Amino acid sequence: MDTLIPVLNKLQDVFSTMGTAPVQLPQLVVVGSQSAGKSSVLENVVGRDFLPRGNTIVTRRPLVLQLINTNTGIVTGTSAGVNSGGFDEKNYDSKSGASGSGGPEWGEFLHQKGKRYYDFEDIKKEIERETDRLTGSNKGVSDKAIYLKIFSPRVLSLSLVDLPGITKVPVGDQPANIEQLIRDMSLKFIRNPNSIIVAVSPANTDIANSDSLKLAKEVDPNGQRTLGVLTKLDLMDRGTDAMDVLKGKVIPLRLGFVPVVNRSQADINSRKLITEAHKAEQTFFESHPRYRAISHRCGTKFLAQRLNGLLLSHIKKVLPQLKVKIGEMIAETTEQLESYGIPLTGSVTNYGSLLLQLISRFSTNYINALGGRSPDVSLSELYGGARISYVFHQVFAKGLLAIQAFDRLSDRDIRTAIRNATGPRPSLFVPEISFELLVKKQIHRLEGPSLQCVDMVFDELQKVASQCEHLVPQLRRFPKLRDELLECVHELLQAQVKPTKQMISDLIAIELSYVNTNHPDFVGGSRAIHNFNKKIQRLKIEEKKRNPESKADLATLLARDRKANGRGGDAKTGGSITQGIASMLGYPGGGNQTTPPPTERELIETEIIKTLIESYFSIVRQNVTDNVPKSIMFFLVNYTKDRIQSSLVSALYKEENFKTLLSESESISEKRRQQTELLAVLRRSLDIVNEVRDFAV
Repeated sequence: MDTLIPVLNKLQDVFSTMGTAPVQLPQLVVVGSQSAGKSSVLENVVGRDFLPRGNTIVTRRPLVLQLINTNTGIVTGTSAGVNSGGFDEKNYDSKSGASGSGGPEWGEFLHQKGKRYYDFEDIKKEIERETDRLTGSNKGVSDKAIYLKIFSPRVLSLSLVDLPGITKVPVGDQPANIEQLIRDMSLKFIRNPNSIIVAVSPANTDIANSDSLKLAKEVDPNGQRTLGVLTKLDLMDRGTDAMDVLKGKVIPLRLGFVPVVNRSQADINSRKLITEAHKAEQTFFESHPRYRAISHRCGTKFLAQRLNGLLLSHIKKVLPQLKVKIGEMIAETTEQLESYGIPLTGSVTNYGSLLLQLISRFSTNYINALGGRSPDVSLSELYGGARISYVFHQVFAKGLLAIQAFDRLSDRDIRTAIRNATGPRPSLFVPEISFELLVKKQIHRLEGPSLQCVDMVFDELQKVASQCEHLVPQLRRFPKLRDELLECVHELLQAQVKPTKQMISDLIAIELSYVNTNHPDFVGGSRAIHNFNKKIQRLKIEEKKRNPESKADLATLLARDRKANGRGGDAKTGGSITQGIASMLGYPGGGNQTTPPPTERELIETEIIKTLIESYFSIVRQNVTDNVPKSIMFFLVNYTKDRIQSSLVSALYKEENFKTLLSESESISEKRRQQTELLAVLRRSLDIVNEVRDFAV
C-alpha cells in the first residue's frame, strides 16, 4: 500500500510537463471559501508554516502538494542538489526542523528541480514569487498549478490540490468576475470523477450556506465522494455545537465530516508551534462535553489518517482502470503519430520514392472507389461508382421517362403541322413530313437531360477524388501535393467533358438525321390505322353501354377518352410557354389566330399522327437511355480510370518540384511534436503504473 501514493506523485510529475493531464488521476481536492481556515488546515496536516498569508486572497494558483514520509524509504525527490537555508543536520533543532525524532524536513518545487528548501519561510516566499510570475502582483488568478513536494519523517504520505479560496467581492485590481473565475477553476478540478472533494467549512456559520459544500453538490449531488472538514469549532457561540452536522443530520455525506481546531490569528502572530497547537486541539476535543465521546474521530491527526486512507483506497480502486486507459491512449496516439509520418530528410531519391508512392496510393484508391472495391465502404450513403450508377438509373433514366411524347405539343399544333405539310392542296393521305417534323422536335428535347447527366457524373468523379484524399492519411502532411493532385484530376476530367458532351450531342443528331420507320418496334402506318379503328369501336361500345340513346360524334368520344386517361388535347401539357409549332414555323399570327373546329378527317389524322409519334419517340428515348450512360462511361469514367496514374506522374513527378510538393504544413509538424510528447508521457506513465505489480494490495 505504501507504494501507491508515490506512484500517484510520479504520475502527477510526469503529466505536469504537459500542463494538463491526458487521463484523470485520483486526487484529493481542497475547496473552501476565503478565510474558512483552509490554509491553516493544510499547515496543521504538514506540521509547518509554509503557506502565504494575508488579509485578502493569497492562494491564487492551484497548489499540488505532495507529502512524502521519509521514514518509509520511498523518497522520490532528488537526493542531491542546491540547498536553501544552509541545512546542517548536526545543529538541526525543533524550531527550524525536526523536533527530536529523526531526520530533516525539506521542500522541492517541480519548476526548480534539484533545489531543496530546508527553510520553510523560503518555501513561502517561493510560492509567492512563482504566483506573481504568472499572475502578476494585482491579485489575479490562474489555473496553472504549482507543484510542491514536502519530505518529512512526521507526515503521512498524501497528495492533494489546494485551490484558491472562493471569494465574493473583487479586491484592489482583481477582475470584476473574480468569483466566476475561481468557481470555474474549482469546478475544473472537482469535476474529475476520480477526485475526492475535501470541502472546508467554518462551523461558526450556518453550514447550509457553505460555499464549498454548495460547489461540491453541483458535481457530487449525492455526496458520494465529498469529505467535509469543519473548522473554527472553538469560535462557536456558547451553548451551541456542531454535533448534528457531524452526525450527518444536516447535510449527509457518505465520507462524513471531520472537525478540527486551527491556530487563532493571535497564535500565528506569536509564532505558536504547530506541535503545541496539536496538543491544544486534542485537549479541546477531549475536554468538551459534547465532543468528548467522539474525540478519537476529531482533530488534525485523525484528518490526516482519514485523508491518507481515502486516497490509498481510491488509488487502489482506480489504478487498474487507469492502466487500461493509458494503454488505449498509447495505441491511439501511436496510430495518430504514424499517420503524420517521419520528417523527410535525405536525398532526392527519398523524395521521389515517397512522391511516387503517394501518387500510386491515391490513384489505386480512386480506381477502387469507382470499381466498388474501396476498403472504406460507407454504410450510411452511396459511394464512388455506386453514386454514378444511381445517377444513370435513378436520376437520368427516370428523368427521361418523365418526358412524354406530347409534352409541350397540343392537338392544335399537330393539326397545324399537317396543314402546313399539305401546302395549298388538300392531301389524300396523312403527310409523312408532318410526322417527321413533330417527332424530331420531341426527340431534340432529350438532349438537355443527357448533357446534364454528363455534368452530374463529372461532379461525382470530382467528389470521389476529394474522398480518396482522406484514404491516404499521408496527404494531410503535404497540403501542396494534395491540392496539386486534386487540381490535376480536375483538369483531366475537365478535358474529357467536352468530347463526352460532343458524343452525346452526336447521338441525338444521329437520331434526328434519319427517322427509321422500318424499326421492328415501330407501330407503322397500317397498324396505327388498325389500332385507331379498334379504339373507335371500343369507344362506341362503351358509349352505348353508358347511354343507349347517345349520338355522340367522334370529337366527343375522343375528348371523353382523353379526359378519362388524363391526357391533354388541344391544351398543351408539360407547362410549356411556347405558342406551338405554328409560331415556331413563322406562320402569320402564330398560335393566336382563330381556327375553325377540326373536321372528322382532321381528328382521325391527328390521332394517327399521335400514335406514330408516341411509338417512335419511345424507341428513341430507350436508345438514348441506353447509349448515354455507355458514352459517359467510355469517354469520361473509364478514360479517367485508365489514365489517372500516368497523368498524375507526368504532371507532378518533376525533380525540381519534389521539395515544394512534399513540404509539410506547420500544423502537421506541431501536431507531430505534440503527439510525440504525449506518447512519451503516456509510456512513462504506463511504466510508473506497472511498478505496482499487484493491484489487490
